[in-house]
Amino acid sequence: MDQESAIISQNTGWILLAILSVLWVILGYYWGKKAKNMEGFMLAGRNVGLAFGAATAMATWVTSNTTMLAPQFALQLGIWGMVAYSTASFGLFLFAPLAKRIRKLMPNGYTSGDFIRLRYGGVVWRVFLLISIFYGFTWLVSMGMAGGILMKAIAGIPYQIGMTVILAVCVAYTLFGGLYAVIGTDFIQSVIIMIGIVVLGIGVLNYIDFDKVYQHLETDKPMLINVLLPASIMAVFNNLLFGLGEIFHSNVWWSRAFAMREGIGQKAYNLAGFMWLPIPIAAGFIALTSGAIGLNITSPDMVGPQVASHILGKGGAIVVFAIFFCSLASSIDSLLAATSDLLTEDIYRKMIHRSASEKTIRKASKYIIVGLGVLAWLVCLPRIGTLATVLFFAGPMVGSTIWPIVTGLYWKKANTHGALWGMILGSVSGLISYNLLGWYTASLIGAAVSMIVVIIFTSFSKQKFSWEQLQEKPIEL
Repeated sequence: MDQESAIISQNTGWILLAILSVLWVILGYYWGKKAKNMEGFMLAGRNVGLAFGAATAMATWVTSNTTMLAPQFALQLGIWGMVAYSTASFGLFLFAPLAKRIRKLMPNGYTSGDFIRLRYGGVVWRVFLLISIFYGFTWLVSMGMAGGILMKAIAGIPYQIGMTVILAVCVAYTLFGGLYAVIGTDFIQSVIIMIGIVVLGIGVLNYIDFDKVYQHLETDKPMLINVLLPASIMAVFNNLLFGLGEIFHSNVWWSRAFAMREGIGQKAYNLAGFMWLPIPIAAGFIALTSGAIGLNITSPDMVGPQVASHILGKGGAIVVFAIFFCSLASSIDSLLAATSDLLTEDIYRKMIHRSASEKTIRKASKYIIVGLGVLAWLVCLPRIGTLATVLFFAGPMVGSTIWPIVTGLYWKKANTHGALWGMILGSVSGLISYNLLGWYTASLIGAAVSMIVVIIFTSFSKQKFSWEQLQEKPIEL
């Protein structure tokens, strides 16, 4: 999309980009001053309350994949497509009781890697870190790509420049204050997202003729309203399990479980799930109107911003710009913080430099945050594939972690062999499915194979794990 087809001028786009960028850096610096030590930097002092806890979970989960990929799902897979994406809310709902149990079993925990290491041992820990860090980086790349796509679609700002700016801004304020800065900015971003969604919803309802939309779909694209479309039905279950795997294994969500005050985690995640649930459905419905309003969609992952901006004009485009920027920033900062925590805590501190001082660890963490941002920028430059193809490649791998984590938290008989082979065989079978059958089957098959393997090994296990082993004493700095 070039400047002639953009909804707002480049000058307006640059002004909005500058305002939002400066705002997040200032707020990140302000909240970051609370991070007096590494526990404050990584876990916000383990004192996050309900309002900030629910807001950061909701804002982090409202990613570009919600506001851009959900419309793409609807455009390609129809009504089941937008429903499929909404099933990701079950990840938040089902992680809620896990968050409570995690906080109880691991009062001194820092990362999801800590749990895997203490529960299953070093080999499984290393396999898990490989999966988790790869997934976190893949998600980060998809967010960077989405930033460039957004700037180009709305304001005609070149893809590479828009992508570079949003990555640089998020790196900057995450450096200032770690999770304190991330959660503080997430709270403001969640408010902007919710207000913006309401404004867009009212605008779309006043503009769209529902009968005309249905008649167009029935005449020109009947497959999109076919409730028996096989690929769409598969996508529902695939996305449900992908969402579970994303949240259950990712340090983005574990770090918040450790950061929230005792008794807050379960309430916060449930509240976040209810706030998030309607957003992908609304975003998906917008895509289904594109044909009825005569809009030519050149790329499926651009359908959301194109339709919303077309319907609401330049004023609406500004609202869309703000929503998308906030949804991207709230996810990129979380990924930078959580992935750097895994690299710092599990690899640097636990594997490389066990005797490092707090000052050394803090410095290493900052170098890692910058390194992640630069590496993501390099991968994003050529814009490889669409958001769906980039993100769902990691789907079978994260799907394979669901059962090792759930059984590890609740079943004393869960054991190392089941966790290891569940992750390996689930990932391999899912990746084969990804290449032979399609991305919409990969997470489903990966999770199913992992489940079977873990249950078989658990059934024959004589192990009786002691939960006290998870209560590791904090490392003295």
